[in-house]
Amino acid sequence: MITYSGKLDKNIIINFLGSNNRLTVHDNASIDRLTLQFDCSNATIEIGGHGSVNPLKAYIRIGQDATVRLGYNVSTTNTLTITAAEGTSVTIGDDVMIATDVEIRADDGHPIFDVLSGKRVNPSQSIQIGNHVWLAKGSTVLAGAKIGDGSVLGHGSLLAGKIPNNCVAVGSPARVVRRNTVWERPHLSGHAPYYKPDASTVRKSAYWNMTEDSEVPLTSRNHLLMNLRRRAWRIRRRLLNRT
Repeated sequence: MITYSGKLDKNIIINFLGSNNRLTVHDNASIDRLTLQFDCSNATIEIGGHGSVNPLKAYIRIGQDATVRLGYNVSTTNTLTITAAEGTSVTIGDDVMIATDVEIRADDGHPIFDVLSGKRVNPSQSIQIGNHVWLAKGSTVLAGAKIGDGSVLGHGSLLAGKIPNNCVAVGSPARVVRRNTVWERPHLSGHAPYYKPDASTVRKSAYWNMTEDSEVPLTSRNHLLMNLRRRAWRIRRRLLNRT
């Protein structure tokens, strides 16, 4: 079933296999290129509306009982790839900016099994991407990943874990390298002023927040105290062994 009263053109391709699949597209959605592949049954794709951001360009392949939801103002520079299967979900929040060559995969496409036990070693897992997230060029988000509001996944990074809000994560695998950060949409050379040395040069979004996570950075003092505790425990064990 398709719920959409907007304009359909040659750049939109929808393939339905199976049964009881649902596609809902907001009437205000701006779509440049879109290919949707419903492989099985009971799958749902929801695409939100757009304001003054780049239109959506995406290839979405969805399997049995899976769900893909894109929020309001999800923009793409080039074709975004999303896959979900085996009852998983991919949820993308509002005001998310996605660069070129980005992939979001809740499944690996093919199963991998342990030879001895026969158990699956690459289970499909849901992905959650918060509001006002920037996925930089060539980044990949894999099964089980979660990204908090206001964060950035850097160029060419590979994320399979969780990163909190308002941080920058880079690398393969991606690691948080900076906390208490926020990004804004105005392009450096596309929007005046053409030098943006501080926050006075942009209109602040609602996502200027401190990072909130359970991970406490390991300071040099904490590291020293940890080493002292370990040393004291070793000395205690030696003394107990002598008695």
